[in-house]
Amino acid sequence: MEPTKQQLLWMYEKMVEIRRYEETMAKVYLEGKLPPRIQKGLAFDIGAGPVPGEMHLAAGQEPVAVGTCVHLSDDDTVVGAHRPHHFAIAKGVPLNEMTAEMFGKVTGICRGKGGHMHLFHPPTKFSCSGIVGAGLPQACGAALANKKRDTDHVALAFFGEGAANQGAFHEALNLAALWKLPVIFVCEDNNYGISVPKSQSTSVPTNDVRAAAYGMSGVLVENNDPIGVFKAAAEAVRRARSGEGPTLIEVQTDRYLGHFQGDAEVYRDKEEVPKLRKNDPIVRLGDALRKEGALDDERDAALGATIDARIKQAFDFARESAYPDEQEALLHVFAE
Repeated sequence: MEPTKQQLLWMYEKMVEIRRYEETMAKVYLEGKLPPRIQKGLAFDIGAGPVPGEMHLAAGQEPVAVGTCVHLSDDDTVVGAHRPHHFAIAKGVPLNEMTAEMFGKVTGICRGKGGHMHLFHPPTKFSCSGIVGAGLPQACGAALANKKRDTDHVALAFFGEGAANQGAFHEALNLAALWKLPVIFVCEDNNYGISVPKSQSTSVPTNDVRAAAYGMSGVLVENNDPIGVFKAAAEAVRRARSGEGPTLIEVQTDRYLGHFQGDAEVYRDKEEVPKLRKNDPIVRLGDALRKEGALDDERDAALGATIDARIKQAFDFARESAYPDEQEALLHVFAE
């Protein structure tokens, strides 16, 4: 299945939005955590600044999110991992409320209780988890519910290649294949499980080959290719909606930033990221759209300005929102 011009433009817009959002968050996150603290001999304070806690950003990994979510509706379920913003944005989670959540504000989608790794938005059926591999069984549960309700809705689980070595990965794939669930497992292979290269942690060169052990379709998408992801996801979603069962997709993608913000990245060669950035998927997709006559400099600039305004509004909304009252700690904890 070839993407339409409209689908490609949507993918390009969302990739630009994700990249600029992550770059903005990277700057905002460091507020209060670096100089003058370090100049005064104080350590990097993960709890300081407007956005406390860890922060995992997805710059470079945009094709995985847009190439899959372009095929989905609000009725389809997405379960992300601890690096979730690109999936949330592509799935349609409101930017203002998502950003406020990371700031710990009461206007956040979880009223400030979840933070950046635990984003839950029922209207778009999006969720994520900071536990490695935890999303795969959850996606199977959503897929089972869809099947029992006799709908054509599907569920997607996103996870890193490191999670493919967790027991939850194998249990989820086995169950999905056994019950022929309408679920797609999407592995983001950015070559690193935190700081460990895949070559030192995984016995197979690519995880798509593991699908055969469970009797399901396995697909590899190379070169961080958004159109390649689009085509692989289109077939996987078609199979799931028509009752043909699950698919495992591995996408070889690139992580431009550290595992977390503040990561010294001593495990990477200094030339690695500059080399990866020369293969930027946003630039490549933009060039393809220009060749098709669907994009030019004027339209690109206008699109960028719209996206920048959208992101600024989200961060302004988050900064200006109130923190939860202390009594909020007792709300929405136990079911009555």
